Amino acid sequence: FRSPVFLRVNIARTTREAALQKLCDEGINTEVHPSVPTALKVIDGARKVAQSDSYKQGLVELQDASSQASVCALTSRIKGPVLDYCAGGGGKALALAAWLGKKVHAHDALASRMKDLPVRARRAQADIVLKTTDQVQQTKYSLVFCDVPCSGSGAWRRDPSGKWRLDADQLDNVLKRQFGILSNAADLVAPDGVLLYATCSVLERENGQQIDLFLKQNSHWSLANSQQFLPDSNGDGFYFAILQNG
Repeated sequence: FRSPVFLRVNIARTTREAALQKLCDEGINTEVHPSVPTALKVIDGARKVAQSDSYKQGLVELQDASSQASVCALTSRIKGPVLDYCAGGGGKALALAAWLGKKVHAHDALASRMKDLPVRARRAQADIVLKTTDQVQQTKYSLVFCDVPCSGSGAWRRDPSGKWRLDADQLDNVLKRQFGILSNAADLVAPDGVLLYATCSVLERENGQQIDLFLKQNSHWSLANSQQFLPDSNGDGFYFAILQNG
């Protein structure tokens, strides 16, 4: 069984229908995702994506549909600055810029993880600014997006060895790290702002239990929305919670 491949359509540049047709012309057959408005599922021709004009021109990006769903859960009422706090390679930052139509600040504790992001942003024509830890601490954000390090259990079907590498001590360390990041990110959110916490995990200890603990310790925060995806034909395992400050 081969895990499904999904594309995110860069809606700042094209429509999903136009992207589907252009990909078809390039020998890549896709279908629209039933519930994620930016997602296309690749039916045939996945190996051609990285060399296609659609990809090279920044009209589509490779991104799992469940991951895209977390961005699509955000509303356009977010008015102030936006931060992708654990940006990594920048997939979420690019998705946020397109979905919200806004400049996105991108930060990662290990800045070298973001080395390819400026090139990806130019290709997508996305307004993304890389920020150091000191720089992000000088701003209060309307939205902080936090895709934290995790067990990766939601994507073990793509990397089965991950399940054998994880033991109880490692999971405990991951949980502590996640909660530390969540707490630090919350400090960057403006009053009435939003914090989105996400993992590519299906483990309740990394997901709902972390949010319950955070809300117990931070009474001025509330849970606006949360969703757990399990691995299936429509995407990998993924969790997100949208928290409201005040």
